[in-house]
Amino acid sequence: MSCIFWFSIFMIFYAYFGYPLSLVGILASRRLLSRDGARSSSPQQPNKPNGPDGPNRPNRPNGPTHPTVSLIITAHNEEKRIKEKIENSLNLEYPRQKLEIIVASDCSSDRTDEIVKSYSHKGVRLVRSPVRKGKEHAQKLAVAQAKGDILVFSDVATIIEPDGLRNIVANFEDSTVGCVSSVDKFINPDGSISGEGAYVKYEMFLRSLESRVNTLVGLSGSFFAARREVCQNWAEDLQSDFNTVLNSVKVGLKGVSDPKTIGYYKNIQDEKKEFHRKVRTVLRGISVLMRSLSLLNPLKYGMFSWQLFSHKLCRWLVPFFLLLAFFSNAVLVFKGSSILYRFLLIMQIAFYSAALVYHWVGSAPAVSKKPTTSPIINLLKIPYYFLTVNASILVAWIKYLRGERATYWQPSER
Repeated sequence: MSCIFWFSIFMIFYAYFGYPLSLVGILASRRLLSRDGARSSSPQQPNKPNGPDGPNRPNRPNGPTHPTVSLIITAHNEEKRIKEKIENSLNLEYPRQKLEIIVASDCSSDRTDEIVKSYSHKGVRLVRSPVRKGKEHAQKLAVAQAKGDILVFSDVATIIEPDGLRNIVANFEDSTVGCVSSVDKFINPDGSISGEGAYVKYEMFLRSLESRVNTLVGLSGSFFAARREVCQNWAEDLQSDFNTVLNSVKVGLKGVSDPKTIGYYKNIQDEKKEFHRKVRTVLRGISVLMRSLSLLNPLKYGMFSWQLFSHKLCRWLVPFFLLLAFFSNAVLVFKGSSILYRFLLIMQIAFYSAALVYHWVGSAPAVSKKPTTSPIINLLKIPYYFLTVNASILVAWIKYLRGERATYWQPSER
């Protein structure tokens, strides 16, 4: 029981802290080695930049400054928001002759298609799925008709800054880049930029580390880009943002996060809907991972296998380690173990209790729509959000083991 408890604690710590610290350590060691190398090398022989880890790295020349781009916007019954999204896309700072805008309609039954067609004179194309088969199916139809060398994917709810498209495409001047992720930022209902939560800051920091060390493991599903060759074998039943990174690695390319490319979207105010969204996201991600288990082979995919194991698999196993840690700790206390285990059990109970307190107290300001400013209440958000995320992961695993798959896609109301 003692071994089970400490192994569980270690895996929880590693998933959220050990992996990022390992990335920081790799960056620090590389800096030291580059400094030593710079001192020993002559000025006439500068050091070559280290390429990303991975097999079969192609040696293609850098692309043009403004390659042809296809912006693919996926929509299902978005008559309330599609006009704003199209107007936002038309105002992007990119050579118009190099840009095509495609709206992939997942068999919309409202006025979405009609509104899109009204912009045909401005070059906006409609690609409609005759039957509703999900987001990735609609994207696949658009990919088949897209003409751009770079394919950019965006949701209707995501607002892109005027220079956002130019920024994300510029990353492909690096011939080793296969896909690029934007940075997520939330906006309030009044249009002002919302303060970033601890979890969002953590995820963006982790993406930055992964980009600098080797490659991303996941993209922002609301705004990302990829080379056409990465999108050739488009899977209509797999989460496109995660699967695009895996496809990039399979052909020897990497994924990066661009801090200058920002996608703005509104928070989901309904916590119940946000929980269901998390369940769907994780369920779709598990389906992708289970279809690509060969990427966990470090002999073939090197550092990326470790990243995939650490960032995805370990993170998705945390709920089970939490349960093991609690029950093994309880058994050790019941058997009369040392005072250390009693203290640790009390700490666990206190952590879970703090989340319950926030669930009861923290929801009160939402009724009056007044922001929570109490530092204590804000501190309680951390255990509450941590447990909510892991509860959604647990539910996703249960659904996956039951054979459920989240193929159909319902855009979140924000």
